[in-house]
Amino acid sequence: MGHFITVEPGVKLYVEDLNPSGSRTIFLIHGWPGNHNLFEYQLNQFPKLGYRCVAMDMRGFGLSDKPWGGYDYNQLADDVRAVVNALGLQHITLGGHSTGGAVCLRYMARHGGYGISKLALFAAAAPSLIQRPYFPYGLTRQAVLDIIEATYRDRPGMIRDFGTRIFYHPVSVPLSDWIFQLGLQAASWSTAAISNSWLNEELFDDLKKIRVPTLILHGRNDEVCPYPLAVAQQEGIRDSKLVPLDECGHFLFYDQMERFNRELAAFTKD
Repeated sequence: MGHFITVEPGVKLYVEDLNPSGSRTIFLIHGWPGNHNLFEYQLNQFPKLGYRCVAMDMRGFGLSDKPWGGYDYNQLADDVRAVVNALGLQHITLGGHSTGGAVCLRYMARHGGYGISKLALFAAAAPSLIQRPYFPYGLTRQAVLDIIEATYRDRPGMIRDFGTRIFYHPVSVPLSDWIFQLGLQAASWSTAAISNSWLNEELFDDLKKIRVPTLILHGRNDEVCPYPLAVAQQEGIRDSKLVPLDECGHFLFYDQMERFNRELAAFTKD
């Protein structure tokens, strides 16, 4: 069942809510530049196991409204809180992929983990997506600037190029085209704005504020959020478990679908 939830005056977000009577709840936050449909192969399976699955389109993406502003991590985390409040979610597992994982971390720190019993990070863009003098991992600053420039010059070309770096195993042309179309559903200004946020946002202090069991799933062959980011997350989050996925790229929920689903299900059942 789909909902449109108002998160601030004039801004509504699309939220998919499957099996609302499920005994356990997973709330999934997608990465850039996709939308909730990236979790299709989880949304197909987890309700069968008795889960309630909630998945939102972040502002600027998918079916959600696409305002000009509000793409810093604080506002995106506040959007998550608005959805948690609107649906009355409690004792849930919050899971985020890539930039969505970074937003989940900010939510946990900024809102004290309100309503969350467990946290799951999937190839999260944290604690910093870009390399810094004190953090020599991630993308270069110039690489992100190139993404922003390409977004304004040839956004379809940029998204297509991004799609060549997200999988370890080859995928079919139709599946690649589908992911490409999901990226095009975003607004150009929100696509660029999130990229600008990567340059400014850091989550080193946020990691220290996590107070719930945390699962970190990360592909060893991730070219977008390199594996050392996961190691830094595990070192920074108390009571966290890192599960490396071999032969796996950035879209780990498809590259290693069965292992991903199995690990996430086991984590939420404990």
